[in-house]
Amino acid sequence: MWLFLAFLSALLLGFYDVFKKKSLSGNAVIPVLLLNTIFSSLIFLPFIILSTTGTITPGTLFHVPSYGWSEHKYILLKSVIVLSSWFFGYFGIKHLPITIVGPINATRPVMVLVGALTFFHEHLTFFQWVGVLTAIVGLYLLSRTSKKEGINFKHDKWIYFVVLANILGAISGLYDKYLMASPLNGGVGLDKLAVQSWYNIYQAFMMLAVLMLLWWPTRHRTTPFRWAPSIILISIFLSAADFLYFYSLSIPGAMISVVSMIRRASVIVSFFCGALIFKENNLKVKAIELSLVILSMVFLFIGSR
Repeated sequence: MWLFLAFLSALLLGFYDVFKKKSLSGNAVIPVLLLNTIFSSLIFLPFIILSTTGTITPGTLFHVPSYGWSEHKYILLKSVIVLSSWFFGYFGIKHLPITIVGPINATRPVMVLVGALTFFHEHLTFFQWVGVLTAIVGLYLLSRTSKKEGINFKHDKWIYFVVLANILGAISGLYDKYLMASPLNGGVGLDKLAVQSWYNIYQAFMMLAVLMLLWWPTRHRTTPFRWAPSIILISIFLSAADFLYFYSLSIPGAMISVVSMIRRASVIVSFFCGALIFKENNLKVKAIELSLVILSMVFLFIGSR
């Protein structure tokens, strides 16, 4: 079950990347990110209110338990990590082709894998190892081909923004496993929906402060903000993808290393949209190398059954 949810989350995450790229093209990053956090908060706020009033009862799918500061401090840290990753990632995807950002993002599971093996003592089966190694090879070749886009990986600051976003994202993924795991397994044992609901709300307040301090005073000298309907779709697809992601991690036996790798299959969706919508280059060569990523997902599925 957790494997199916991970694949579905990857599909939604791919469309999230596409709507993010479309919304940020020629647009101010900070207001778009603020609106994303606000809309995501509005999606989950009714669950918090209805759970508090007792309309949504404990044990049901959308119930959000009440926590004190001892639990909320962990969620607040999650908000800081995720928002920092988004901040750098949004700037990166605005200034780089999505068929370059996708392969870089897809290296995140490698970082998560190392962390999962180190901190959570996860053990991969033979086919899971084959899947992971196949994905690493495919993504390495894909990133090499991306150099033909004329972007200097060593001196382009937006590349570093995307890499930093991925490092923070990998930390966030490992932290999720810690938050979801029961105290008996060395975790905090937080409810998945409580984490997702409250970290979005915390992020909205953080981004409002960032906008007032960084963007608002210089808004007339920087890229102007323009409204686009795709901004709402960012929040909808991200919220749905993360809901399935947290749900999969909460299922006993779920492995963060495998879930994180499957989530990066979203690069397949963003790749085809990059070809059809954004008309990006070197697609034939990238398509061959991307097939290795698809093959790796097959091995992961076989090894996790």
